[in-house]
Amino acid sequence: MTPARARVLSGMRPTGALHVGHLAGALRNWAALQETHDCFFMVADWHALMSEYEHPDRLGEFAVSNVTDWLACGIDPKRSVIFRQSDVPEHLELYAVLSMITPLGWVERVPTYKEQLREVAGRDLATYGFLGYPVLQAADILLYKAGVVPVGEDQVPHLELAREIVRRFKFLYRRDLFPEPQPLLTEAPRLAGTDGRKMSKSYGNTIGLADDEATIRATVQQMVTDTQRIRMTDPGHPETCFVCQYWKVFAPGRAPQVWEECRTSQRGCAQNKRELADVLIEVTAPMRRARAAGGYSEAAVRAILQDGAERARAVARATMRQVREAVGLA
Repeated sequence: MTPARARVLSGMRPTGALHVGHLAGALRNWAALQETHDCFFMVADWHALMSEYEHPDRLGEFAVSNVTDWLACGIDPKRSVIFRQSDVPEHLELYAVLSMITPLGWVERVPTYKEQLREVAGRDLATYGFLGYPVLQAADILLYKAGVVPVGEDQVPHLELAREIVRRFKFLYRRDLFPEPQPLLTEAPRLAGTDGRKMSKSYGNTIGLADDEATIRATVQQMVTDTQRIRMTDPGHPETCFVCQYWKVFAPGRAPQVWEECRTSQRGCAQNKRELADVLIEVTAPMRRARAAGGYSEAAVRAILQDGAERARAVARATMRQVREAVGLA
């Protein structure tokens, strides 16, 4: 008998168009995980609403466009469950139960909470909902009894909170319902945006997966390069050059040569950006071809999400039946 594959849950917030940072940091890994794991991939629109509650008008649009990019990157709805979080009401039901047993201090000590408050300027995120988003993340994971969660190092504290909640649930109700989810640490580089800050939709400094060739070339030309290099004859510093970092991620085989040419003044910043644009155009070409080939109409994507929601709900309902019985609500 073939052993059951480990279950994975991962998701993205539909707050804007996807960019090459998502490709490097998540989508390549998601596509590979389909070969080895039982995959649930979620459009995290409740999480998006926690920060976008003042301007939620495009969440539905971005949900469809993001999933279109997932499909174009090789996420297969026949091998993975692709669904929208808000289409599975059990997420909020389990969130409510877990909120009741999670001590406030546990949530307040999650380091990324204060980091995001500082990072997202101009919006009031000092809300009850935003404070509790790590508990909702725990509910997302535990609802499907996911044993592993692909995360970067900055998300490990969130996963530790989920494990603490599992242990508290087991202690309070004497029910061993949930596995303690383990981090699947991914080699997910945090790409700098075109202005040198972290690549982020909220900063408007991204290179989009759906961008055409001309847009990619124009965007790369605007990228910040080696700020210590004034003339081409000056030696470069590829270790601190944002453009050079892209070579390591998207053309690792050529990166050593490019770095050495930069360091020894054989390669200027203009050439570096011009050739990097060629690389990024090649990397994103499969997405453009997949979109041009059709099959990713809005209606088709919504049908995939509906089918995924039904498959996800079948698992979620079974979990919540066990939870309700454990907490005395059966």
